[in-house]
Amino acid sequence: MQAGHFLNAKQEQRRLSMVTCYDYTFARLLARSSIDGILVGDSAAMVMHGHPSTIAARVEMMKLHTEAVARGAGDKLIVADMPFLSYRMGWTAALDAAHVLMSAGAQAVKLEGVDGHEDVVQRLVESGIPVMGHLGLQPQSIHAFGGYKVQGRGDEAAQRILRQAVMLEQLGAFSIVLECIPAPLASEVTAALKVPTIGIGAGAGCDGQILVLQDLLGMNTDFHPRFVRHFLEGANAIVEALDGYDQAVKSGDFPSIEESYT
Repeated sequence: MQAGHFLNAKQEQRRLSMVTCYDYTFARLLARSSIDGILVGDSAAMVMHGHPSTIAARVEMMKLHTEAVARGAGDKLIVADMPFLSYRMGWTAALDAAHVLMSAGAQAVKLEGVDGHEDVVQRLVESGIPVMGHLGLQPQSIHAFGGYKVQGRGDEAAQRILRQAVMLEQLGAFSIVLECIPAPLASEVTAALKVPTIGIGAGAGCDGQILVLQDLLGMNTDFHPRFVRHFLEGANAIVEALDGYDQAVKSGDFPSIEESYT
């Protein structure tokens, strides 16, 4: 799938589904699913490496995870996150970082915000690199935002996000993630754009939705934001499987004769 298919989906009023993925094993499973796209998110710094925020992600980290996902994702659209500051040091540095991620197997890149790096978005698009925007809560800016808080409340804040969304579309972004903003605002932004919006904590009025794979699989029992739904109680299932293996080993039931070589 290519970025253009997302634009077609908006025109055809087809909802889009995306999940994050960071490794080959899960990418192979996603390749067998009906999911539309994969984001190799800088949330890998938290989910896979245990850091407290996405700020710890680096281009080399994103390259490693993008390569792993690309080996297993089949024909799914792969979008790679541009990590913290990689697109804030001028368009030359941003092009270099995007080149690394695209060479690793991404078909598009995602970057947060737009104010102050409009030229970067334009340069990337003009260089043939599809760009996905990201507005609302921007995890790379949590220190500026004062933590993980809903954005866009109040007329001024809402108008800022709407203005930024229109600007991203004008600069050539093919899609925009809207994170943790009021549902009515997300619907207003979605209606104002020709490109699709992908929501996370932004209500049902977006053109599509994205969740962290480990969250929707119920693998993080300590994380309970209201926008996450567990489509599987994965943590319990995995612990039960491990306990079953432990019991089978200690009872002598595993391995059996059929599971042994002669």
